[in-house]
Amino acid sequence: MATFAADHGSFAARRYLKEVLRDTFLKLDPRQMWHNPVMFVVEIGTVITLVLTLTAPTPAARGYDLAVTLILIVTILFATFAEAYAEARGRAQADYLRRTKSTTPAKVIAPNGQVTVMESDKLRRGMQVLVEPHDIIPGDGVVVEGMGSVDESAITGESAPVVKARDDSVTGGTVLLSDRMIIEITVNPGESFLDRMIALVEGAQRQKTPNEIALSALLGVLTLIFVFVVVTLVPIARYFSPHATQVATMVALLVCLIPTTIGALLSAIGIAGMNRVAMVNVVAKSGRSVEAAGDIDTIILDKTGTITMGNRMATEFLPLPGVTEAEIAHAALLASLADNTPEGRSVVDLAKEILDLRDTPNAEGEPVPFSARTRMSGIDLADGRQIRKGAVSAIRAIAQQEPPPDLDRLTESVAREGATPLAVAVDGRVLGIIRLKDVVKPGLKERFADFRAMGIRTVMATGDNAITAAVIAHEAGVDDFVAEAKPEDKITLIRSEQAAGRLVAMTGDGTNDAPALAQADVGLAMNAGTMAAKEAANMIDLESNPTKLLDVVLVGKQLLITRGALTTFSIANDMAKYFAIVPAMFAAVPSLRVLGALNIMGLKTPHGAILSALIFNALIIPALIPFAIRGVRYRAESADRMLARNVFNWGVLGIIIPFIGIWAIDHVLGLFGLA
Repeated sequence: MATFAADHGSFAARRYLKEVLRDTFLKLDPRQMWHNPVMFVVEIGTVITLVLTLTAPTPAARGYDLAVTLILIVTILFATFAEAYAEARGRAQADYLRRTKSTTPAKVIAPNGQVTVMESDKLRRGMQVLVEPHDIIPGDGVVVEGMGSVDESAITGESAPVVKARDDSVTGGTVLLSDRMIIEITVNPGESFLDRMIALVEGAQRQKTPNEIALSALLGVLTLIFVFVVVTLVPIARYFSPHATQVATMVALLVCLIPTTIGALLSAIGIAGMNRVAMVNVVAKSGRSVEAAGDIDTIILDKTGTITMGNRMATEFLPLPGVTEAEIAHAALLASLADNTPEGRSVVDLAKEILDLRDTPNAEGEPVPFSARTRMSGIDLADGRQIRKGAVSAIRAIAQQEPPPDLDRLTESVAREGATPLAVAVDGRVLGIIRLKDVVKPGLKERFADFRAMGIRTVMATGDNAITAAVIAHEAGVDDFVAEAKPEDKITLIRSEQAAGRLVAMTGDGTNDAPALAQADVGLAMNAGTMAAKEAANMIDLESNPTKLLDVVLVGKQLLITRGALTTFSIANDMAKYFAIVPAMFAAVPSLRVLGALNIMGLKTPHGAILSALIFNALIIPALIPFAIRGVRYRAESADRMLARNVFNWGVLGIIIPFIGIWAIDHVLGLFGLA
């Protein structure tokens, strides 16, 4: 999807030109337009001036009414085009996902063990399917047997394969590269992850967010107020200047006074915000969560699989006195040959590196699988030697002689570093310690520093002991941590933050994270996580990268800033257009010549001033579409400073640009004798 975002997002209107143009005109339907009160009033005004054009008594009146009508039609078309263009980008993403989603053969395992082949679109929840190397996984499900390497590039855009084991969730449309797995299907037809993604990125299905609804209501109230203002102005204008009471003039005045700019772009801003989240490979289930991300105060992160890689990896062999590193490495290698867990494979890889071995050696003997009761695994070699690796206390219990004090020193040292110690013994003689560490994902410390600069507090919640949690928290750069946290503790933490008036975001990937993800204002689940976590969250990160939450926060803040900036610009525009039209309307009235002092742009005629203001009002909408689609740039700074900067920049620009634009348009119209 990352590749798609680059290739398709910016060219949606070009690729879907027919659909954009079609929707631009379809959205003129009053049944759709009335949801946008500002543009609905403009549409009513257009109909009125169109009727006046058709019934005008003189050619001069007909020409003026026709000019006003045409400009109003263009204004409405630009507004509907902005929304249609934003929706086209969403459709482009949805169409890409539809091409990704395909019907494939599925090897269904019957209760008697017999394998039959059926089409993937006929799979039902609870069915088990066999997936072999290079097979396309036929549907969303959970691995119930086996493990293998899965290519998820069709979904995430990332070429690196992901190892899936028992209880891991898999997505239909991805490809198994190695080994074999049995997957239990967890969704019915039409309910798959891709189906939900397609529905979510469809701009037409987007629901208005609370902030957008509130702003729409405000714009509606402002529009109603200006309707009353213009209606009240009619008898006053008729008393002083009969020509100023032309209906077309009053309609033009109303259209220029109401906030048409933000009214035209409001829907496009919201749709584009959803699209920008999708372009960073995050699927948002609602626009509400995108907006909430822009106001986040606290982020709570699960440690395992979120801050860390999730699998403990062997990083060092620590031999006891009298034992060489090569000796403990060789023993650990033999004890791990039959251990297919990521932990066991990492021991083999580290031992081969230390022993300078290219190939994994063979060993004749009987593997001893890991047991929760013994907390050990190993191998009984054919020559009679018994090699064991496991918890230090378990290895100490089988030691034939008391281990040296250095064993306790090494064990405590490893634990204090946030790592896990495993002991290795041969025939009851303890050789040393294997250091296992859950590695912190790269780049986290820098991204958390960015959070801190934005005033967002980061908290790590983990079930580890306080010593391990403190080490990981320091290494990752989080602001605080909660150790030995149970699922209910995470919910308590979130509720306490919310009770203090803070908005909370939570990332996680496990079933135990699901309650907290559901409680948080913004819940971001890792795509590599469990189905329960993805169902509870309101956002899903396709790349399973917890730092992606920063991108989501940036998009949310950018969405709010864009809406605020364009609203400020629109209201400032209205002030400038007021100074253009009202003085021109009464400039010919001797008793109101004082209004001529307000004609600071030196507009030549009332009709020219009105047409110039209307033309500018129409042209500014397409000029601002790129800002609505891409968003106004966000900078990490305090809220007060950000507000002051945006109000100054967009407010001042909103006043200056209309003065310059209306003045220039009036002079151009004058060159053609239209002003």
